[in-house]
Amino acid sequence: MGIPGDDCRVIAGRYRLEARLGRGGMGVVWRATDQLLGRRVAVKELAQDDSLSDDDARLHRERTLREARAVAQLGHPHIIVVHDVVEEGERPYIVMELIDGGSLAERISARGPVDAAEAARIGIDLLGALRTAHAAGVLHRDVKPANVLVESGTDRVVLTDFGIAQVAGATTLTETGSFVGSPEYTAPERMAGAATGPESDLWSLGVLLCAVLSGESPFRRDSLGGILHAVVAAEIRPPAQAAPLLPVVRGLLERDPDRRLDAAEAERMLRVFLETGRTPRPGGASGGRTPRLVGRAPRLSVPYSPTQRDLPAPAAVEQQQARPSTRSVLVAALLVAAMAGAGVSAAALLLNRGGGVGGATPTSSAPHTTASTSPTPSASATTSASPPSSPSAADTRTAPSGYRLARDPAGFSLAVPEGFTREAQGERVFYLSPGETFRLGIRVAAPDPGGPLAAMRRSAAEGPRTNPGYHDGRVTRTTHTGRPAALWEFTWNGFSAAEGPRHTYDLCWEENGRLYDVWVSAPVGKVREAREHFDVAVDTFAVEFAGD
Repeated sequence: MGIPGDDCRVIAGRYRLEARLGRGGMGVVWRATDQLLGRRVAVKELAQDDSLSDDDARLHRERTLREARAVAQLGHPHIIVVHDVVEEGERPYIVMELIDGGSLAERISARGPVDAAEAARIGIDLLGALRTAHAAGVLHRDVKPANVLVESGTDRVVLTDFGIAQVAGATTLTETGSFVGSPEYTAPERMAGAATGPESDLWSLGVLLCAVLSGESPFRRDSLGGILHAVVAAEIRPPAQAAPLLPVVRGLLERDPDRRLDAAEAERMLRVFLETGRTPRPGGASGGRTPRLVGRAPRLSVPYSPTQRDLPAPAAVEQQQARPSTRSVLVAALLVAAMAGAGVSAAALLLNRGGGVGGATPTSSAPHTTASTSPTPSASATTSASPPSSPSAADTRTAPSGYRLARDPAGFSLAVPEGFTREAQGERVFYLSPGETFRLGIRVAAPDPGGPLAAMRRSAAEGPRTNPGYHDGRVTRTTHTGRPAALWEFTWNGFSAAEGPRHTYDLCWEENGRLYDVWVSAPVGKVREAREHFDVAVDTFAVEFAGD
């Protein structure tokens, strides 16, 4: 029912706070009424840190509002809808949809653990939510049963409480030394205060699956030091109830974030379990993880979008460059565990290791990061199993005026506009205009079942989920240098309001045993320039060497 408010006060001139639904470290959640629209909502009143100076409090408030607005851009049936972000008396409030139902933690406490099929359903829904958030550059950082709501009557699960969510690149330890998140559900790399990415949320989901199957986290201990040791060093023992989903659970609870199961593969495996009753091993029919081979593109088992992993935020790029080795992360976290029982501040310890908490704090919440910031094997690696051959003497290609011929280390060449700079991102290579207004991308992968047309149709079918505001999408059968090809063209809303609507051209074809994609993404007001860049790139594209 909730606890009645002291005065049923009205904030921002329209939201009447009527009953307190809950209280936590991040603030108080109220049941409220939007008097302007006449609807029930939930309002989160964020707690103030009285230890901060006025300037620090203002900066914290502004950052909180920016992050809440970033979450408001997310559109997914399993992510809480943020209606509004307001201030009242210099205190931020987040106005959200009101879910009629308790948390997943409350459900497990009242009814007991769920079976494997229900856990798989919950996992699939939450993976979809996380993929959407990660594609927009938003990390949740506190995925746990208490932050998942279950709607009465429909059993729809909704990921909520993005209150400590950060854009990619933030750390677990704050500037004031407080621990962000729930230790039992926190990934090892976050324990060490290192800059982290989407894979850390996936670890938390693996712990959540264990908890809903057995009733508790496998890392539950009697002390913080015990929890830290269990997370970073002790043998990981998934509960017996997790046996039907064990390949997924073990893949998500991989301590090395670069080897951790990614969201797309975990979702595929859970869907196969629901369809067949058996959980496949990672990597599809091969029965193991996709090998990380330099110069070889892995086969993707799920549809992709050229914009779903379009451009990481600068902080995410710095994160890749600054990520410490797995060994150093575990050593640092073990030191935290050892010192916690002695009353030594974890923040003080970690802040004095290597000059900081690891990674840069982002200065902008503009979301356009990848679904995973871990490097993946691909033909776009900077070294290849086969060295690039020298350009043929018969190669008389010239770049049009305003363009230059770029011979890429990934084994291809094409004409790109002058001033565009190269940036490799996993299995994709981008050439970016100043300010990243135009994004020219190239992807090299293993051949897709069904050929280019089937690959593009599968990707287009996923368009509404992978590209916010996706519309006017169409896939056309065509040819490229005499080979069967497919052209996918669509419009979408961009990853943020600041970025605005964009249009994408994407051509896909097979050549020399590889699947090639070349695409250009640009603001809708610049489609003529985008089409010119696209046509020039496609017309001048050549494979320099195939590799093995």
